[in-house]
Amino acid sequence: MTFDLEYNSERPLMIIPEYGRHIQKLVDHCLALETKEERDKMARAIVDVMGNLQPHLRDVPDFKHKLWDQLYIMADFKLDVESPYPQPSKEELQEKPEGLPYPKSASRYRYYGNNIQTMIDIALSWEEGEKKEALVFTIANHMKKCYLNWNKDTVDDAVIFKHLYDLSDGKLDLRNSEEALSESKNLLRKPRTQGQGQNNSKTAYKKPQHNNQNKNRKRY
Repeated sequence: MTFDLEYNSERPLMIIPEYGRHIQKLVDHCLALETKEERDKMARAIVDVMGNLQPHLRDVPDFKHKLWDQLYIMADFKLDVESPYPQPSKEELQEKPEGLPYPKSASRYRYYGNNIQTMIDIALSWEEGEKKEALVFTIANHMKKCYLNWNKDTVDDAVIFKHLYDLSDGKLDLRNSEEALSESKNLLRKPRTQGQGQNNSKTAYKKPQHNNQNKNRKRY
């Protein structure tokens, strides 16, 4: 008795390997069916099996649409069946995505990040008053924390005030302020985790006390 062994090196490449060789063979068999009625019936059955093999797709919007698109891709877009969704084209699949635009202007102090500049712009739009002053000092404290994360050394408040002045185009000036920012050790202090500070030492072993009443008991 002889067996025809199939080696992976001799098999055709799977278009979507996640579904395995058996699904690809079912798709190939569906392509070989003569009548459209048989192809429609088998295509729906293949989509149901694909859905069972990929249960995480059920949380994806229009996951049925995605399964049908993958069926057409595995059939090399040659499958002629009645689909509830429009058939995708090979050109649409091979089309290159549009390039992502990069920021045209980089911040002068990159270690602060883009969010600091956004916060400064918002502070500039506020009216003068205590709320704006509190916001400006909050931004300065956050800038100091970002600076310390980038450079693990102490930093003078005058440096932070100078950078704030530059980033706001001279509109937020704390260089002559007498109020100091938070200390570096407080900004870099890590939050305490739950259970920290508790005594983790094992409970001291206590020798059990024996009942000596039995020793004084008279024997009859």
